[in-house]
Amino acid sequence: MPQPPTQPTAAARIPCPAGPYGWRPLVLSAALFFIIGFVTWLNGPLISFVRVAFTLNDLAAFMVPLVFYFSYFVFSIPASLSVTRTGFKNGLVYALLVMAGGMGLTGQCLHARSYPGALGGFLVLGMGLALLQVAINPYVSFLGPENRSAQRIAIMGICNKLGGIVAPVALATLAMRHMADISATLPALTDPVQRQSVQQDFLNSVYWPYMGMAFFLALTALWVLRSSLPEIRTDICKNSSSKTSFIKILLSSLNTRTLMGAGAMFFYVGVEVLSGDAVGTYAQGFGISLDQTKFFTSLTLFFMLCGYVAGLVLSPRLITQERYLPLSCLCGGLLSVGAWVTHGYMSVACVTLLGFANSMIFPSLFPLALKGSGQHTAQVSAFLVMAYCGGGVVPQLFVLLKPVMGFQAAFTCLALLAYALITLYAFHFMNRDLRKTPPMVKEI
Repeated sequence: MPQPPTQPTAAARIPCPAGPYGWRPLVLSAALFFIIGFVTWLNGPLISFVRVAFTLNDLAAFMVPLVFYFSYFVFSIPASLSVTRTGFKNGLVYALLVMAGGMGLTGQCLHARSYPGALGGFLVLGMGLALLQVAINPYVSFLGPENRSAQRIAIMGICNKLGGIVAPVALATLAMRHMADISATLPALTDPVQRQSVQQDFLNSVYWPYMGMAFFLALTALWVLRSSLPEIRTDICKNSSSKTSFIKILLSSLNTRTLMGAGAMFFYVGVEVLSGDAVGTYAQGFGISLDQTKFFTSLTLFFMLCGYVAGLVLSPRLITQERYLPLSCLCGGLLSVGAWVTHGYMSVACVTLLGFANSMIFPSLFPLALKGSGQHTAQVSAFLVMAYCGGGVVPQLFVLLKPVMGFQAAFTCLALLAYALITLYAFHFMNRDLRKTPPMVKEI
């Protein structure tokens, strides 16, 4: 377990989310979550961007989230090993540097009209984010009392979704102002040279924004290195120099709770990305124009932000973080059915409102899956982050199923499946934990 400071601050003596380390590390961590949200939720409008810029079909355009989230599956275990060796704080620094490299590579490849190269940049960017997620989520969980971990993560979620709201709007303003006009003009251009010139100008509009973000991430890495963030040492970090094989430690961390938690996380991230990144494609199924759909990701994230604020107020004062999880899934299931039985803007509104339902699933699910991990914290965190690949797989399933079932039915079936499996996981381990935990005085 993490070791508190020798001289606890005033925050350690009163029940508050900050815990013994005070508010400063929490604020610095919140800034990192804003960056995570900004980088991650660029994918939504970028799907439409590459579809127009490279003349792609839906399957090819959705390679953007598939490659991006697949990197979580590939690199989370190496990221866990890195965090085990370096500690959480240094892991944050290395993650930001890798993200800066991925952002720069993506910008250069888009400028060079290389879609495979840009996908390679997304893979590197996802590698950095995998390392950042493996380090930052348990770090925030350990900054204060266990029963308020969902509250701390909700604070992080607010900052994360603020970044996610800003990112699509910024990209739409800087690079996608004329996307609908260009999309309508390109089919009429018979001259290949002229067509290529229009697409090249469109791609050039994202070059400097991406290079600017790469520079900003590098500066952020330097800032974190020189910051006053405490280095929280878990048992696994302290024993990192032992001769015990990392693979042996990794395998010993596998249990039913971890594996089922990873499965629940897979479907949660899948349905979150489905309602955020795929909402534009969903809306286009009703004939809604690109000029409007490019802002729908931000609308989903706005409702998610509202959900985080509600969760911050309600948990754990009025409802425990464990009970919040199945209630969120119930809300998501009802909205998914609403999206199926309605049409047009009303159906799209149900999809965007899934942001509200999804908001408190992660803050409740991550601590539930991490509970009791002890010296295997870094490894269990890695398995949970690996499961983020659901954010790439589930939207691809939506693209494959919608010609067969229709886009509304495909969306609803995938969403209901996700919420049902998460609810089963929550009830199973909530009941198990209640049987193992002795009665406690209710916190006021």
